[in-house]
Amino acid sequence: MTAAVIAPMTDSVFALTLALLLLAPLAIAGLTLVNTGLGRSRSAAQSLLGSLGIVAVAAIVFALAGAAFAGSPQGANHSFTLAGKSWNWLGAGSWLLGGFDSATPRTQLMLLFEFLSVALAALIPWGSGAERVRITTGCAAAALLSALVFPLTAHWIWGGGWLSQLGANFGLGAGFLDGGGAATVHLLGGLSALAVVWITGPRKGKFPQEGLATAMPGHNAVYVLFGCLLALVGWMAWNVAGAILWLHAPASALTGTALNTLLTASAALVAAFAVTRIRFGKPDTSICANGWLAGLVASSAGAGLFSPAAALLVGLVAGLATPLLVELLELALSIDDPSGAIAAHAGGGAWGIVAVGIFAPQAGQLLAQLVGIAALFGLALPLIYLLFRLLDCILPFRADEEGERLGMDLYEMGGSAYPEFVIHRDESSR
Repeated sequence: MTAAVIAPMTDSVFALTLALLLLAPLAIAGLTLVNTGLGRSRSAAQSLLGSLGIVAVAAIVFALAGAAFAGSPQGANHSFTLAGKSWNWLGAGSWLLGGFDSATPRTQLMLLFEFLSVALAALIPWGSGAERVRITTGCAAAALLSALVFPLTAHWIWGGGWLSQLGANFGLGAGFLDGGGAATVHLLGGLSALAVVWITGPRKGKFPQEGLATAMPGHNAVYVLFGCLLALVGWMAWNVAGAILWLHAPASALTGTALNTLLTASAALVAAFAVTRIRFGKPDTSICANGWLAGLVASSAGAGLFSPAAALLVGLVAGLATPLLVELLELALSIDDPSGAIAAHAGGGAWGIVAVGIFAPQAGQLLAQLVGIAALFGLALPLIYLLFRLLDCILPFRADEEGERLGMDLYEMGGSAYPEFVIHRDESSR
């Protein structure tokens, strides 16, 4: 079946959206710096090279196969009928980007948006597996996400799939709304990070005994904080482009979308700063950075829909929740996540999706958003875990003990990121 045709895009809107998408990769660059800075110095070069490799593999695999499955709202798809309703579950596009030149300008921009989205989604779990996951396996995991999992969820949400049709089929608001990828990118990436951590286990010495965690601080706070600022530029462009493409926002709403992105991140940072200042006597750099990212992530679903007051509230909740989630995951569940991706991306993404349901004016919107979250937890997470577990049997995620003892730079690359300096190794890795 073919979905209804969307109105053509004017040249000025096309130029604006393309310019925004050319700035959006700064979000990827910012996240890469954050992940690298939050890891230890002996694995910094491996972290950066792995990030480049993951982005490259994600783009290639999505071009070869993933884009065909993701489809587009006006493209062909695979559907079935159940209980008198049509369930659009998978795109049926052309392989190898066939027909791209003849696609409408809007469709081309949607596809570019999805290319950036799949690269960012595949990058998120890399930070959670820092200092113990091999580059080859990280790239192979990115290939699986880009070929199968991301295209499936992107079609459900952005490609005219069944989640986007919840409004038409069941009267649930306007269907599942996710303008900037809080679910499609960040919740999916955060769940992928959770699967990686489950499979690889914690870094050696992280949990010496039950209920205790050894501090393994990141090596470069400058990378982390500069990455946060760089990410802001990319995120503002990303959210405005998403509002144009997926929420069909008018020109009058675009400045507000950028402003809401800034306000949400700012409120989240202030809240995380206050929580860590009260709890520890001094603000914690890594948790504040994760709070900032959680605010950006929470803005991704509905920056084009929130009022400024709602954006501040959404950011405040994200910033308050992030330190609590980090502590819960580490101390209560013994989950070793060096980058904090599970708390920032999965937690912030889930909250942003719920916030759209709370603040959107359409009746039934909250239920539509909750159905989308349930679909990702109930369908996407088991699929990701199964695929990653099978991959681990072929290409083990985790490096051997020698890799952890030496650091991933020496182990995988034969050299240090900082050859002029002595790299200290903690006792737990010897």
